[in-house]
Amino acid sequence: MDFLLRFPVKMDSSSPVDFLSNYSWGGIKVLSEFEDFRNLDRDIEGSAKRWKKFAESECPEKEKFPQEWKNKTTLQKLCMMRALRPDRMTYAVQNFVEEKLGTQYVENRSVEFSKSYEESGPETPIFFVLSPGVNPLKDVEAIGTKLGFTIDNKNFHNVSLGQGQEIVAEQALDLAAKEGHWVVLQNVHLVAKWLSTLEKKIEKYSIGSHDSYRVYISAEPAATRESHIIPQGILESSIKITNEPPTGMQANLHKALDNFNQETLEMCSRETEFKSLLQSLCYFHAVLSERKKFGPQGWNRPYPFNVGDLTISVNVLFNYLEANSKVPWNDLRYLFCEIMYGGHITDDWDRKLCRTYLEVYMHPDQLEGELLLAPGYPVPPNMDYKGYHEYIDEVLPPESPYLYGLHPNAEIGVLTTTSENLFRTLLEMQPKDAAGAGAGGITREEKVKALLDEILEKLPEEFNIIELLSKVEDRTPYIVVAFQECERMNILTKELRQSLKQLDLGLKGELTITPDMEELESAMFFDSVPESWTKRAYPSMYGLTAWFADLLIRIKELEAWTTDFQLPNVVWLGGLFNPQSFLTAIMQSMARKNEWPLDKMCLQCDATKKNKEDFNSPPREGSYIHGL
Repeated sequence: MDFLLRFPVKMDSSSPVDFLSNYSWGGIKVLSEFEDFRNLDRDIEGSAKRWKKFAESECPEKEKFPQEWKNKTTLQKLCMMRALRPDRMTYAVQNFVEEKLGTQYVENRSVEFSKSYEESGPETPIFFVLSPGVNPLKDVEAIGTKLGFTIDNKNFHNVSLGQGQEIVAEQALDLAAKEGHWVVLQNVHLVAKWLSTLEKKIEKYSIGSHDSYRVYISAEPAATRESHIIPQGILESSIKITNEPPTGMQANLHKALDNFNQETLEMCSRETEFKSLLQSLCYFHAVLSERKKFGPQGWNRPYPFNVGDLTISVNVLFNYLEANSKVPWNDLRYLFCEIMYGGHITDDWDRKLCRTYLEVYMHPDQLEGELLLAPGYPVPPNMDYKGYHEYIDEVLPPESPYLYGLHPNAEIGVLTTTSENLFRTLLEMQPKDAAGAGAGGITREEKVKALLDEILEKLPEEFNIIELLSKVEDRTPYIVVAFQECERMNILTKELRQSLKQLDLGLKGELTITPDMEELESAMFFDSVPESWTKRAYPSMYGLTAWFADLLIRIKELEAWTTDFQLPNVVWLGGLFNPQSFLTAIMQSMARKNEWPLDKMCLQCDATKKNKEDFNSPPREGSYIHGL
């Protein structure tokens, strides 16, 4: 369990097989030290072909592990999967939960609001945690209308909080508790200072109020744990509801269709064209909303596309079809792409992408039923509202990047990040007390102490800049870069050494523990790099153990370079704090050598067919680089 959540790695040897990165191999090395996984590393190396086939399959979580490894327990298989294919972990964990607890724990069906309402009362408010593109107020209003609580009946108070609205909210609460009205308080996260008053009011009216009195509260979730401001009392007394934005194409399509009904479909005199184009718009909306999960491969910048864009586009479609005898394809595409959705878009490439989607999804061919919205998903034929929902369930292929017109590899990044976040969250939720010590009965402090000693022992001495300067006669651009790198590395290693020594004294009880020390200890326990180190370091996504191993390799490279200040045969470009300065140095040395003007220089990069070990001297001009 500890291995699964932390994924510690050994970064001392590079991966012997081409389908595993050094990072994954480091994890396999650690796993192989367990009794149950003895010889796993040898086995992968020995039967590389079999393992490669497994690791490169589309859904490895559904395949059997090679040889006798398929007989391991489900938890042990999760550990191997974490090393081999971290991107498939969300699916693998889902299978694990299904096997151990049952299917109802992995199916995403939301509870109807009317059911949640039955559990509320004068002492139990309902708290909506808002998510983008979802409006919970509709559900409250719908039930209110059914039960006779409406604004017209003067027994439904809707207060959107912000400047000066606190008084209004307090008056509404006072009145509602006495007369038995409903109060909706929207966006309470905007009035941090008033929340304690709200907490007292809710507590005061939880006893002895009118039976029909109800409070509904909504707020956005805080972005970081430091910025949580909602008082615990409010959260503890209320039923908390969140309506997650839908994930996956199927959920998004249903959600888009849910904005309409049978009447919408029948309102246009040109029924066939209207229905067909409405389906195109729903698919277009679903793709645009869901593409953001692919990060920069989806959109260059994140955009707040919302349900309003879709409903207004459908109104525009209705008006244009009623007013024209022919379908004005170009006008419609322009309006939807450049104005309705394009209004959010600020990047030229993103706009081009949006335009291209509509050229495919809105096409005269769709009226003959010859248009595919995605491989295996034709535009739905003319049917009724319920039929469209059934069509999505029956015809839509399973979730994959193909549905968005992307290559299957596009989802590796998305899924890896998701699974990393999942395990990080689980790790942070583990009990922190030393009494219930972690794996193998080691307390938190012992674990941190062991890691601390190891880092201090392996951390090399700082570079002696003065001594290095005495070796150099002529400061060429490359040598300047080497010095800058050494100086930056010294700042980083000095910070490491200083903060770890202080923490060591703190753990021994010879120094008072400061918040900085606590932060460092906590980061080391969770295998993340403390902020005081990252500020002085280079960008990196590694966890602490892998990060430190990577740091040692960088120092080694610098040591090799500064022994005689000869340019290394092959420079590891990603191993520098400031790779750009090295690229500038290449241009500077050429400019000096040939007496050319520096501002007219530019770089050209060619890929060779050799490995970095094949070069035994640097080139006459420019530089060989690797690790781009």
